[in-house]
Amino acid sequence: MVPADPGARLATLADLPVEGEKHAYEIVGGAIVEKAAPSFEHGDAQRAASSFVNSFHREGGDGPSGWWIGVEVDIELEAHELYRPDVSGWRRAKVPLRPRGWPVRIPPDWVCEILSPSTAARDLGPKLRSYHRHRVGHVWIVDPEHEVLTIYRHAAEGYVVALTAGAHEIVAAEPFERLPLRVGAFFGVEGLG
Repeated sequence: MVPADPGARLATLADLPVEGEKHAYEIVGGAIVEKAAPSFEHGDAQRAASSFVNSFHREGGDGPSGWWIGVEVDIELEAHELYRPDVSGWRRAKVPLRPRGWPVRIPPDWVCEILSPSTAARDLGPKLRSYHRHRVGHVWIVDPEHEVLTIYRHAAEGYVVALTAGAHEIVAAEPFERLPLRVGAFFGVEGLG
């Protein structure tokens, strides 16, 4: 993201408002932006995403495992880029110890962003490009307005769309394809068909 004023100083963590208020902000392209207050639809989609990937968080056992999963974790990808994805995950094979502290400075392997009208341009523009630059393997974009899930897979030339699915589909969703995902769970759709 190119700052509106190319001569302006780029913001860092030190420029965030007082410690107790840091939770409401991201730094995108060196600009401090306030996080949108989530709608019920946004919160419900975030709950569904977190619930689905939660079984991958377990270590060992009979089910899938091998991930650290976090909800609304602040991640600093570089000095002028601080993001709080709705849900994020780190492969335990790459990050054997649970990420700690504020902010986390280890790029995740997967993020899920739930679009809001006020943040969609940032999520699909500069944040997606930054995730690619930092080799985030998969990005899920959940669009409550259009009831669509889009899964992006990292490739050298940029993200490629691995899957686009609507609310009435059951899919194998990378990188968690071992379990079927009912896309409608993101959008409050109770049944299929």
